[in-house]
Amino acid sequence: MASKALMKPTLNFKHGTLKNNEAQVQLNSFGQVCFPGKNGVSSSRKSVVVSVLTTKTASPAVPVKTGSTVLLSQKWREIQGLNNWESLVEPLHPLLRKEIIRYGEFVAACYKAFDLDSNSKRYLNCKYGKKKMLKEVGMDDSGYEVTKYIYATPDVNIPIQNDAAPGRWIGFVAVSSDEVTKQLGRRDMLVTFRGTVTNHEWVANFMSSLTPARLDPLHDRPDVKVESGFLSLYTSEEAETKFGLESCRQQLLSEVSRLINKYKGEELSITLAGHSMGSALALLLAYDISELGLNKADHRRKIPVTVFSFGGPRVGNLSFKQRCEQLGVKVLRIVNVNDPITKLPGVLFNENFRGLIGGSRDEFPWFACSCYVHVGVELVLDFFNVQNPSCVHDLETYINLLKWPQRLGIQNEGFDWMNKARDLLISAQSLNINLMPWKDVAINMVNMVQSQRT
Repeated sequence: MASKALMKPTLNFKHGTLKNNEAQVQLNSFGQVCFPGKNGVSSSRKSVVVSVLTTKTASPAVPVKTGSTVLLSQKWREIQGLNNWESLVEPLHPLLRKEIIRYGEFVAACYKAFDLDSNSKRYLNCKYGKKKMLKEVGMDDSGYEVTKYIYATPDVNIPIQNDAAPGRWIGFVAVSSDEVTKQLGRRDMLVTFRGTVTNHEWVANFMSSLTPARLDPLHDRPDVKVESGFLSLYTSEEAETKFGLESCRQQLLSEVSRLINKYKGEELSITLAGHSMGSALALLLAYDISELGLNKADHRRKIPVTVFSFGGPRVGNLSFKQRCEQLGVKVLRIVNVNDPITKLPGVLFNENFRGLIGGSRDEFPWFACSCYVHVGVELVLDFFNVQNPSCVHDLETYINLLKWPQRLGIQNEGFDWMNKARDLLISAQSLNINLMPWKDVAINMVNMVQSQRT
């Protein structure tokens, strides 16, 4: 439930300010598993903004007015990051804002369609078939057709859930219809990923060690390293059964290649969108597609590959970032400054390490391989609730803050990080498992909460 509140915070974008007014709202939260939490707000941060929620009325989303006659079909390449969003983030361009919201809602659809009912036959999979999924989650008029469901199998070697198979529904691939293609100015191939839900995924998220990506069989590139847990989720296959799932990577590359071949000759774009862990998978896929050259339409031009990341963590090292830039991968990171997930992994040694500012990189030759670095352009939001730290990472909060910056309310539910960390340790102990990896996971989770409370 949500309570009525009158607040006067400032919503700080990276280059702009929006004010909010009073509004009565109804909870509609995605991007986290919710448990009862405490209510309250704090003025300890420079902006006191709690979770943005949808209104009680069933009216459709308010359209974002462009304020000009410029059409998306005329400016789509710039909106997809052709010039690294120069002059579009400062201030935030209405067309870009509209597209961020649109892609965010596709990611939210993953959460709406994900079955968390342990008594359901579809438990931890999609509730609906491909043809009906978008309609069932209220996006029947999106103008996209779902072409494939994607499943991921984290290989963490720690038996947390012995009552369920490891392969889980992680997202979907969709393609724009002919009508929407005309409006967009190109045929858009979209891949969306949800964030972390299952215990296997939580452990994979916090493995926090860099390992060579080695996704291109022709070029080893041992210096290009990514977080081992994300790479495991992306590349692991389900081998427990005779007809096990292909890896998330194999499923995605196969479908993307099929769609590129199907629409050969058309103007195309590849858009990848994800929240939290899903942002990491989106970036890995973007790098993979570009490194393998799957986006080369012909010898003269490439299909643009763009990532819209919502509350995403760091994925790789400096060499990974540099390689993504060389390949032309475009990444727009929508970030809440108070979201701890965006500060992980690499809390200490990251792109803000003072050695890069106060000294040359030659003084720190280990940096390129050993430190985590964010990729892309950052669009910053600012909201926080000290009594409910989980709201800072909620996907619906991100979307609605862009959608309705004047409609805010207090969210009384959120993910209980402390209890989750405790449950992970208890599960490991009951299964007589070596507790050391679990302790690292639990400590990481607790530290995230503490970082928001101090």
